[in-house]
Amino acid sequence: MLKKLGALTALLWICTAALAQDVIQTSFYPKDVFRYPLDLPPSTAGSFGELRPNHFHSGLDFKTNQRTGYPIYSILDGFVSRLRIQYGGFGRAVYITHPNGFTSVYGHLERFSPAIEALIRDYQVQQQSYEVDFQLLPLQLPLKKGEVFAWTGNAGASAGPHLHFELRDSKTEQTINPQLFGLTIPDKVPPTLQAIATYNFADGAPFSEKTPHMFLALTGANGQYRLKNNQPIHLSGAIGFGLTAYDMNSVSPNHNGIYSVELKLDGSTVYTFAVERFGFDQTRAINAYLDYPAFLTSRRWMQKCFVPPGSNVSLYPQSVNRGIINFDDDAMHEVQYVVRDVAGNTSTLTVKVKSSKSDVKPFIPKGPLFQYDKTNEFNNDKVKVIVTPGNLYDNLDFNYARLPRKPGAYSETHRIHNRFTPIHETFSLWIKPDSTIGHNADKAVLINTAGNLAIGKFEDGYVKGQCRFFGDYYIKVDTVPPVITPVNIHDGSNLSAAKSINLRMSDNLSGVKSYTGKIDGKWVLVEHDYKTKLLRYYFDDNIKNGKHTFELTVTDAKDNASQFKATFYR
Repeated sequence: MLKKLGALTALLWICTAALAQDVIQTSFYPKDVFRYPLDLPPSTAGSFGELRPNHFHSGLDFKTNQRTGYPIYSILDGFVSRLRIQYGGFGRAVYITHPNGFTSVYGHLERFSPAIEALIRDYQVQQQSYEVDFQLLPLQLPLKKGEVFAWTGNAGASAGPHLHFELRDSKTEQTINPQLFGLTIPDKVPPTLQAIATYNFADGAPFSEKTPHMFLALTGANGQYRLKNNQPIHLSGAIGFGLTAYDMNSVSPNHNGIYSVELKLDGSTVYTFAVERFGFDQTRAINAYLDYPAFLTSRRWMQKCFVPPGSNVSLYPQSVNRGIINFDDDAMHEVQYVVRDVAGNTSTLTVKVKSSKSDVKPFIPKGPLFQYDKTNEFNNDKVKVIVTPGNLYDNLDFNYARLPRKPGAYSETHRIHNRFTPIHETFSLWIKPDSTIGHNADKAVLINTAGNLAIGKFEDGYVKGQCRFFGDYYIKVDTVPPVITPVNIHDGSNLSAAKSINLRMSDNLSGVKSYTGKIDGKWVLVEHDYKTKLLRYYFDDNIKNGKHTFELTVTDAKDNASQFKATFYR
């Protein structure tokens, strides 16, 4: 295999010259077309494609001096094509479609222009919901390049004031690295390399928490790195490599993600990863890109430099044998990492590998072998597991066991493999409940010992659910309604000086599904703040002086409902 790498690499390698240095990308993007969305010196707290729990970061996080309220400008002529208000996530977001085939996205906003505010409020009233997500027609809200349409904020699941900014392909909705469009951040700092890994695969063995591996520390600076012991590594058989690294730019101390990794064997490229663009249906595949077991056990962000066979992600523009190298001779080889940021700053590491022949043991599964590209089923008299194609990143030596019953459970505990193997979307899990569940069967949920929950449906004698994680699962029932806790209102309150009515809500198991607020029997907009967890109704001119009645109804995912009701005076 080693002799064939040069020819294969020449066919598969994709690289274009950009920003005066080689930056790996598969397409060209228009530059000097878009303006920056802020009139602030460009500085970022988060980079495109940066590694986050369960997802790749989908845009740039522009810093706003730890403040809110900076005007946001349309980066090009276009029209507001989508508006979204949500409890977490972006909080408040605007999508602008531009005539050149791209859509810009702006998240965590504080407030909008009056025209946008009016549209959102009308839709919230129409839907009787605080959370809304809707499309607009091209002529409803046109914008000119440089026109202010919103102000920066800290809404939704943000860790501090900033502007989350994206550029998407309007047709495919794939998100694309904004710096490839010339919206660059000053950067003369090469990536920092911290450690590498080697993974030794038996013949036909999938990657798992049991794969033999080594983690090796690095030393170096200014783009030049080496192993700390500076000695050759002795390897034999099928080997995958890994890397831990981060990047910084010239205007921020934040540790951000790298742009690309190129792995070479004796000068020929065998693997490439580049955060150029990806689809949102791919983002959870970060769990296939990472050494997921190492991340769960030690929060180590080890990036695998080989491609799992079931990972269908556009971030791998090239590989030979999925990046796995067969060391099957008695020669000395050079393995080189070439790591770049999007500005083209480059760091390199060269490792000497002494290859040796060995008797490769075939992989023999101990349990049922689940194949990543087929529908897999496991069942017995108490449980059924169904994993469809596209949900496993590699083949799986599936493990099942019955465990002792948990207190308050309506079934035995079933070990459905383990938490170290990620699922891309969901798998189907059916568990047969005890006969004691009786009339509570429609209140059943599937829960694992890590607290991950699937809303169950009782059908055909099973509680059935769609689960996102493997683990130890059992059945519980949710018959307890949500709890409503008033903060500044009680029966007979004088709220003449108050700006809002404030409450909190919580649920013990299945989670809040919906809530509705009313004053004098009419629906009112009650906002839900992600950070304070407060429900707030802000008084407006429709509430006149005098006596009024406020009602809040909260329903959980198992249709248990609670109501709070109080009179108040203005």
